[in-house]
Amino acid sequence: MRKFASVKIQKMIVFPNAKINLGLSVIEKRTDGYHNIETVFYPVPLHDALELIRAQDSKHEFSVSGIDIPGNPDQNLCLKVWKILQQAFKLPPIKIHLHKAIPAGAGLGGGSSDAAFMIKLVDQEFGLNLSVAQMQDYAGKIGSDCPFFIENKPVFAFEKGDRFVPINANLSGYFAVIVKPQVHIITAGAYAGITPKKPAIGIKEIINSTVENWKDMLVNDFEQAAIEKVPSIGNIKSELYRQGAVFASMTGSGSAVYGIFSYEVDLRNFFGDAFYWGGWI
Repeated sequence: MRKFASVKIQKMIVFPNAKINLGLSVIEKRTDGYHNIETVFYPVPLHDALELIRAQDSKHEFSVSGIDIPGNPDQNLCLKVWKILQQAFKLPPIKIHLHKAIPAGAGLGGGSSDAAFMIKLVDQEFGLNLSVAQMQDYAGKIGSDCPFFIENKPVFAFEKGDRFVPINANLSGYFAVIVKPQVHIITAGAYAGITPKKPAIGIKEIINSTVENWKDMLVNDFEQAAIEKVPSIGNIKSELYRQGAVFASMTGSGSAVYGIFSYEVDLRNFFGDAFYWGGWI
């Protein structure tokens, strides 16, 4: 059994970030009930905060602050990761605090990012010396997009969204605005409104063109069905274009919409009580 020496109490904090989808094509229904997709995952600097402290007693603790997370806290993905790693490596008790700034049900990957950063945090704190491949394997037990956040670099994602290849996508120097209406979209239900099809022009080919060309070419297959159910999603996208976005789209299965600008903007007054974030990419 691995032995862990007692150490001075020390807080370790990491800042899990969100992602946006640059295009999303639902290609086909799989025999296992999932769907094959194609998309580009791109990291953005909207962050949660995740803190780990070794417990000085035998009591494990998990606490959350910030934006409310729907569902049972005992089912939080950080806890799922911890239980997997604790069992695998016989780890001592810890105290975890998660401060949420990335909204749930948004298509921003916040929960998956928290889980992936939890893997990296535990690996660092306990000197597990896990390889990237090993960390991605543990992350894959949590969700399809979770392994992306281990390396946290732009990738073309395919199959279930869990196979990645690097892609030359660079939005540095652009300013992003993310707006999420007060509605939570469940990914599983979002697929019900989709008819799978292969696009005439692949996402990788479109991404290789300039951002200014994406408006008429780069499509998220979930978007139209989401707008029909939640018209405010379409209203947000239209407003972002009216305010000068060079490209705007819903991310993932929604409900957040992002706009990419060639200059800094502050549009929070245009979106009422919706969640709002803006920052340089």
